[in-house]
Amino acid sequence: MEGDSGVVLATERYGCAETWRYFAKDGVMERRRVGSEAKSIGNSFVGVFKSIFLPQGYPESVSGDYLQYQLWDTAQAFASSLSGTLATQASLKGVGVGNQEATVAAATITWLLRDGTSMLGRILFAWLKGNKLDSEAKKWRLFADVLNDIAMFMEILAPFFPAWFTIIVCTSGVFKSVVGVAGGATRAALTVHQARRDNMADISAKDGSQETLVNLAGLVVSLILIPLVTDNPVLTLSLFFVFTALHLFANYRAVRSVVMETLNEARLAIVLQHFLQDGCILSPAEANREEPVFLEFRKTVPIKLGVRLQEVVQRPEELSLTLKKNNNKPFLLVVTNGYVCVCLGAQASTQDEIRAMCQAIWISNELTACIELPEKHPDLVHESHKLMDTVFSQFLQGVEAAGWDVKRTLLDWDEWRVELKTKSS
Repeated sequence: MEGDSGVVLATERYGCAETWRYFAKDGVMERRRVGSEAKSIGNSFVGVFKSIFLPQGYPESVSGDYLQYQLWDTAQAFASSLSGTLATQASLKGVGVGNQEATVAAATITWLLRDGTSMLGRILFAWLKGNKLDSEAKKWRLFADVLNDIAMFMEILAPFFPAWFTIIVCTSGVFKSVVGVAGGATRAALTVHQARRDNMADISAKDGSQETLVNLAGLVVSLILIPLVTDNPVLTLSLFFVFTALHLFANYRAVRSVVMETLNEARLAIVLQHFLQDGCILSPAEANREEPVFLEFRKTVPIKLGVRLQEVVQRPEELSLTLKKNNNKPFLLVVTNGYVCVCLGAQASTQDEIRAMCQAIWISNELTACIELPEKHPDLVHESHKLMDTVFSQFLQGVEAAGWDVKRTLLDWDEWRVELKTKSS
């Protein structure tokens, strides 16, 4: 191929950002960018900005929802930074900054008590809910931000209740410790979702750079706000409520923008319900739009996955009957003590896990619709097997064709596995 510039030897590109061509002319190899020179100069600043604050290879190296999520996440971080400034000022005032009668020892003890309760809260929450943060990352991400706003509101009000100041700031510290665990862990789960080239570290590092830039902007605005709100509690509370409203709205839009292709209990339940009702398979984008992002407290029949065998059967004849009801599948489904329990076989595959969860969801929905829950309901277990024997193969093929990742799941399985000894084995 020849032109006025010479013979084209090669063409190379940097992701979708730049394209260059190599020419051979008069025995010399030249490299020129495809596109006008004005465009190249105009994009130089944008290119530097992207290289500093966006992962290498953006946008191909991240998920399609990355930019929208990061924009809303940036907005909420900015609002949270300003709210945090107001809360910090109130805390300092509460421990005696500016009060000649306050002692260093009293302020230090208050601070140490707050830090101590925060550490205990962090350990306790990680123990109780750590295994839920992967499977329900959206819910706990939003919960953490709501709890963070509550904690800061308590810090702002604390100076008005001097007799209860220490208790209030310690409670606030516990809330913030929960925020730290839930926020950090769910951010890691979202990073796993966003990374498309095993570039989790790069995405995490650039997220830190974005947050630092936002905090710097918040610092500049805070320097303007502090003289205005000092000794003005009405203005302090008014600005706090404005920033909190922006913070919560941006957080809601951020988690709503996330489109995860892996199945957790909520997304699988939504997809399964639509399939059983009208035979259609929802895409990840459609199911994520319907997925609840607030922690729910409505009465349902809970599902326990990966339980010990002892939790579902106690006698040999009971085990034999349970195996018969479950058609010798690599899992056992039992309704007992108000729970739908799934005991998973040691050789069960990911497809077996998805099928077991589908049956458990169907049974739970059927029982939730009942007014009274019997202690055991083997008929529903048998009916769920008949239903899935008919539709599961078609359902699984449709789910995979719709773009869902069926090689791994975010179902909340415990670690118990059992070797089921059938008569044939």
